[in-house]
Amino acid sequence: MLTAKDIMSKNVITVSPDTDVAQAARLLLENHINGIPVVDPSGKVLGILCQSDLVAQQKKLSLPSLFTLLDGFISLTSTKTLEKEFKKIAAIKVSEAMTSDPVTATLDTALEEIATLMVNRGFHTIPVVEDNKLAGVIGKEDVLKTIIS
Repeated sequence: MLTAKDIMSKNVITVSPDTDVAQAARLLLENHINGIPVVDPSGKVLGILCQSDLVAQQKKLSLPSLFTLLDGFISLTSTKTLEKEFKKIAAIKVSEAMTSDPVTATLDTALEEIATLMVNRGFHTIPVVEDNKLAGVIGKEDVLKTIIS
């Protein structure tokens, strides 16, 4: 049975929460990768920045739905949701655009479980951790390589 340690990429490109979004986007494009783990100086995974997080910056901000009740306006959209969406669109630093507390795998996570997470949850990149520190990363390409070997 193949596990994360068998298929993960060990030479991982990472960014810090203070990295500029433009610099992170450049890293994604130049290295042909979908996601970059965001780590602190000790190597602890704080989040992940994926292409989809950056594409979200280009989308149109959806205005909240409102209805009127007794001459007052009531929003049908949570202000917290709207604020989060606005922050992501206006992000300058990775910490503002990343997905915090990402789903991670351990060295012993089975390939089947990783593939299931990728398919069912729409993940393209999964950080692999050991002792709360980044050990590697698994992308869809890493999973595809197992088919041809």
